[in-house]
Amino acid sequence: MTASLDALETPAALVDLDRMERNLSRAADYAREHAISLRPHVKTHKSPRIAAEQLRLGAVGVTCATPHEAEVMSAVCDDVLVAYPPVGRARAERLASLPAGVTLTVALDSEQAMRDIAAAAQGADRAVRVLVEVDVGMHRVGLPQLPDAIALAKLAQSLSPLEFWGIACYPGHVREKVAEQDAALAELDAALIRARRAFDHAGVPATVISAGSTPTMWRTHELSAVTEFRPGTYVYNDRTTAEIGACAWDDCAFTVLATVISTAVAGQAVIDAGTKSLGREPVRGSAGEGWGVLLDRREVVVSRMSEEHGILDLSRSSWKPEVGEQVRVIPNHVCICVHLNDLMYGVRGDVVETTWPVTARGRGEILPLGLN
Repeated sequence: MTASLDALETPAALVDLDRMERNLSRAADYAREHAISLRPHVKTHKSPRIAAEQLRLGAVGVTCATPHEAEVMSAVCDDVLVAYPPVGRARAERLASLPAGVTLTVALDSEQAMRDIAAAAQGADRAVRVLVEVDVGMHRVGLPQLPDAIALAKLAQSLSPLEFWGIACYPGHVREKVAEQDAALAELDAALIRARRAFDHAGVPATVISAGSTPTMWRTHELSAVTEFRPGTYVYNDRTTAEIGACAWDDCAFTVLATVISTAVAGQAVIDAGTKSLGREPVRGSAGEGWGVLLDRREVVVSRMSEEHGILDLSRSSWKPEVGEQVRVIPNHVCICVHLNDLMYGVRGDVVETTWPVTARGRGEILPLGLN
C-alpha cells in the first residue's frame, strides 16, 4: 500500500529510495574494486534495515558510536566496531553484554578505557578486539605520539581476554573539496605508513588499519596502509557532502518534507521545520550560508530558524510559494536530522512506498538505579 506526500503530516523525514540504493551500491562497488573492507558507520541511518542492506552488498561489519547502536545492530550483524572510547564501567559492561556470537571490537586511546573494557570482558568471559586510536590531524581523540600508542597496544596484549587488533584513526580534519585534498591525503598516507612500520618494528603488528570518512571515501585507495574504511553519511548524503564534491546533488537521498505556513512577510516564506527538524550546524566546505536548501530550488536557503519555524530567503528566486505548499529541504548535516526523527518515509518520486523506524536513536534502555 502506498501514499502520496500530501498525505503526510509535516515535518517528515524522507529518503529517496532510488538515490539511497545507488549510494549503497556505489560504495560497495568501490570497496570491491580497491580491495578495501567497507565497515559503514551506522550513526547516519541508525536502522538495522539499512545496515542489513549494507551487509548484503558486501560490508564486513558495522561501526557504531554508542552501546545502544551496537545492541540494535547486533540483531543483524555479528561483527561490530564501537569507534568510541569505552570509558566507564557502565558503558564497558553494556558493550561486553552484547550477544556472545557478536565479534566486538573497540577503538580507544587511554589506559583507563583499556582497563574498563578489560574488566568488563573478563566479567562477561568474552574476547574483545582492540584498535588503538592515533591522532592524524583531527585533534579530538587519538594518541599523537606513536610510542604512546605502541605502549597501549602492548598493554592490550597483556590484558586477557583483550586482543590487540590494529590501528584506528579518523581523518575528520580533511574538509577541503575533494579535488583539493591532495596535500592532506599525502600527509595522511605518510602518517599511517609511519604508524604501521613503527608498530611492526615494536613487535605489535596491526592486522587492521581502520580509517575513513565520507569526505575522503572516494580517495581511500590513495591511503596505501588502510585496510578498512568507515564512512557513514554517504548512505543519505547532505548539503555539506555535495558542497565539497564528495557526492552529486542528485545523490542527496534525505530531505525534510515541510509545509509553507506563512508568506505574510515580503521576501520570505515560513515553513514548519526549524531547529527540531533541521538541527543547527553550519555548512562546511563552502562559502554558503543558512541551515539547508530546497531540493529543487537550491537558490532558496533556510536563512533563519527557531524551534518550529524555518525562514526561507526568497531574495534570489522568482518562486512565489503559497501557504500549504510542500517543500523538501536538504539539510546541512543529515546525521543530526535523522536522530531527531522516530520514522523514515521511503519514497520514489512523490509516492511513499515504505517506512522504517530509526531504531538506534537515543540511548536505549538504561538500567534502573532503584530511584523513585
